[in-house]
Amino acid sequence: MFEKTTRMNFLIDIYDSLLTEKQRSYVSLYYLEDLSLGEIAEEYEVSRQAVYDNIKRTEAVLENYEEKLGVLKKYQEREQLIEHLEQQLQKEQALDNETAALLQQLKNMD
Repeated sequence: MFEKTTRMNFLIDIYDSLLTEKQRSYVSLYYLEDLSLGEIAEEYEVSRQAVYDNIKRTEAVLENYEEKLGVLKKYQEREQLIEHLEQQLQKEQALDNETAALLQQLKNMD
């Protein structure tokens, strides 16, 4: 499983368009740009508690989207399958240039 920050970064990337502008802004500053609660609060002229509450609610929203839609889970499963397939092909010495290129295209699809 991902550490929380990495997981949140993935969820933000995936579900960004489903967030409100305020939610998107706060979590992007906090997770993607690594600003502190105080720095975000100062920028928006609100309390640190308001920023914290918004970020916590947004995290819950993102987790709820993932629970219902499962996009990140499917991505992780697909990555594992591609990696396993690549290992099997290498093991059987069946990984030629064309197959390697196709596997790379699969990896780059997301």
